[in-house]
Amino acid sequence: MATPIHPKTADQSPITQSTQDSTAIIQVIERAALNPEVDIDKMERLLQMQERVLDRQALMAYSAAMAAMQTELPSIAERGKTNNGHYATLEDIVDTVRPIMKKHGFAVSFRIQTQESGIQVTGVLMHQDGHREETSMLLPADTSGSKNAVQAFGSSTSYGKRYVLCALLNITTRGQDDNGHTAAPVKLVTPFQAGQIRQLIAACPPATQEWFVGKYGDAEQVPRGDFDKLRASLQKRAQPHHQHP
Repeated sequence: MATPIHPKTADQSPITQSTQDSTAIIQVIERAALNPEVDIDKMERLLQMQERVLDRQALMAYSAAMAAMQTELPSIAERGKTNNGHYATLEDIVDTVRPIMKKHGFAVSFRIQTQESGIQVTGVLMHQDGHREETSMLLPADTSGSKNAVQAFGSSTSYGKRYVLCALLNITTRGQDDNGHTAAPVKLVTPFQAGQIRQLIAACPPATQEWFVGKYGDAEQVPRGDFDKLRASLQKRAQPHHQHP
């Protein structure tokens, strides 16, 4: 009788191997559950092991889908306008990315929380296999232009959604006059410099934050040549954390 030939483990994808690991652990748990001599502590350890395998499997699926989706996400035209410049509107961003996200098994939701210091907008990017990532932004109410309380809340919420969605998907924006053509690649700021910019922009007024997202999209997208001038400009506009009467 011929011996069946099985594919080598080394030839299998990480996701396939993780699925087989998960199936093997489930079989062990099923056998253990039927054995009256297996104690509760051992069962709990087996269940924890299974949970870790499932989490790893979901993370790998998320990462693979994200990598594939990134190649299809275009830069968004900046059709919104403020006194400080142009920005990509939330409607344009959502209309552009929604079908691409659906294709790769992603969905996004937002949590809005009102706090003493302002409005916190949290974006949650979920993948169909269970893994999710989230990012948050705390904003003061945008009272520019004589907005009433409801308008100020809506303006800050809309800005926060744009910002966290761009951050979650690494979306870039472009001016309408470039016909979709991008400039030659430029060196971007270092992670440390991006962290400095992110701290400064969080302390700036909503109008400045809106201008920043419209121009750069995210701190990691700032050209290294703009860093010094941008940092100095944001430092002038940043509001102190504690204001005294």
